[in-house]
Amino acid sequence: MASCERYASHVNKAADENTPLVSRQRDGSIVFQHSPPTALPKGWGSRHTMTFLAFLGFINVYSMRVGLSVAMVAMVNSTSSSPSSFHSHTGNSSLVKSLLQHQSGEDAWILSSGDALEPDTNGTCPSPPGWGNSTSDKPGEFHWDEQTQGNILGAFFYGYMVSQIPGGWLATRFGGKKIFGLGVFCTAVLSLLTPLAARTSLYLLVALRVTCGLVQGITYPATHSMFGIWAPQYEKSYLVVLAYAGGDVGTVLSLAVSGVLCDSDMAGGWPSVFYLFGTLGVLWTICWMVFVHDSPASHPRISEVERTYIEGSIGKVTTPGSPPWGKIFSSSAVWGLATAQFASNWGLYVFLTCLPTYMKEILKFDIKTNGYLSAIPYACSWVVKMLAASAADFVRQRGFLSTKNTRKLFQTLGCLLPAGMVLLVGYVGCDHAAAVATLTLYMGFRGLVNGGFTVNHLDIAPKFSGILMAISNTFATIPGFVSPLLVGALTKQNQTRDQWQIVFYITASIFVVGASIFLLFGQGEVQPWGALDCAPVVVPESPSVNDVSDDPETDEQDKRLRDN
Repeated sequence: MASCERYASHVNKAADENTPLVSRQRDGSIVFQHSPPTALPKGWGSRHTMTFLAFLGFINVYSMRVGLSVAMVAMVNSTSSSPSSFHSHTGNSSLVKSLLQHQSGEDAWILSSGDALEPDTNGTCPSPPGWGNSTSDKPGEFHWDEQTQGNILGAFFYGYMVSQIPGGWLATRFGGKKIFGLGVFCTAVLSLLTPLAARTSLYLLVALRVTCGLVQGITYPATHSMFGIWAPQYEKSYLVVLAYAGGDVGTVLSLAVSGVLCDSDMAGGWPSVFYLFGTLGVLWTICWMVFVHDSPASHPRISEVERTYIEGSIGKVTTPGSPPWGKIFSSSAVWGLATAQFASNWGLYVFLTCLPTYMKEILKFDIKTNGYLSAIPYACSWVVKMLAASAADFVRQRGFLSTKNTRKLFQTLGCLLPAGMVLLVGYVGCDHAAAVATLTLYMGFRGLVNGGFTVNHLDIAPKFSGILMAISNTFATIPGFVSPLLVGALTKQNQTRDQWQIVFYITASIFVVGASIFLLFGQGEVQPWGALDCAPVVVPESPSVNDVSDDPETDEQDKRLRDN
């Protein structure tokens, strides 16, 4: 039986990242050049089932997280929380096709036809003709100013930050399946209780949101821990990003559906948002606990070929082990990764929590249109994420770029391109179509980071990937509560484009700094303290596994490796 040292030697001997990693054989199968001689299993496998259910899980997670951002617009009586809204001139039907241009140095908006609108004394845009007017929204029942709203939205992230590292440790110790399932289930129950808490006490609502953050904080470390065991070496970008893309799909669904529900009379309007997504979360938990298992070795229905393929690609964990905390916290690769994730999350959370407010207060979209349009950028982000993940795996497999350079390329593009787009938002003026298009491109380009930092935890420390995700996500959660507070402070009683432009400048600067630090410190190879345990791999005797090479010498070497 092959020893641990022999297995490691076989893998490390061909560790050159710049050579092709896969080849197509005579029978059409694909095999890895530098891993134990196992064939790529065909068709749908247990790893795909786990990934798909994780994808559905993150749809639930983000639906429940984002629903409040849209519901907040309907919950709050805006006439008491902000200055009087700008009322557009409605006496000219040519507004539908007019191009709005700002007359520099004067306090007026000028139509291309030469007609002037009322002075824009509040620095906001006219209501978009034909798109829906926010002044027609039903009055909300809560009298919360912008700072209070920022505190409510940011409360989630206080709990979210605290539970990251405990969640990573629990997943490493007890398995990611139970921890992820527990996080989603508890979030669903809290979502169902949100309307009651809001109507009972502001402090109770804040406490509930903190608790919601606590239980959701364990979801990403738990899932990352599972992928460290389940994702084959050269499928991990695609599988991980596919699962996490559920966050974008959940955001799109939540923003679009929440706007419709808030505008309806179902269950009182905005409370139906929490009832719907909470119920779906409970139903998902049942499916997750039935069909998913912590590792290939513990799965009762996995095929022997798939199990061999996974464990032959990445090894397997024989004992949980104690995380090498000192080496982790002193690793420049870890902090380069954490900084990249901080920058990316700042760009995400600013728009995740504050975009609906910007759509209403500045661009003047009504609650239903607000939900639809706020969802468009996340739909674009989902498409780009999937393309970026596939492209990252492709360039690594074909040897075009090393893992390290692949991650740096996608991370840099995913930071600098959105930085340019967010600066443009403030310069498109009140051209509503251009504003929506720019925000869409912003979120789309940000999706490129999914070929960068998103899977870098698995690159540098697959054994402790859950722990690394917990550490970097703790750091990257800070924007979650700082950005709503910052936006609330800058726009309190002053919802103007100029104030929002300050937010956009700050966001662009953070993107640039995050990209620069990752370029300096990011790594792609497994760190000595982060490798999975070596384990013998038993290769099933089948033509698809053994008869894969045209080189007799290679066949003989593989045979000796299996026999020993």
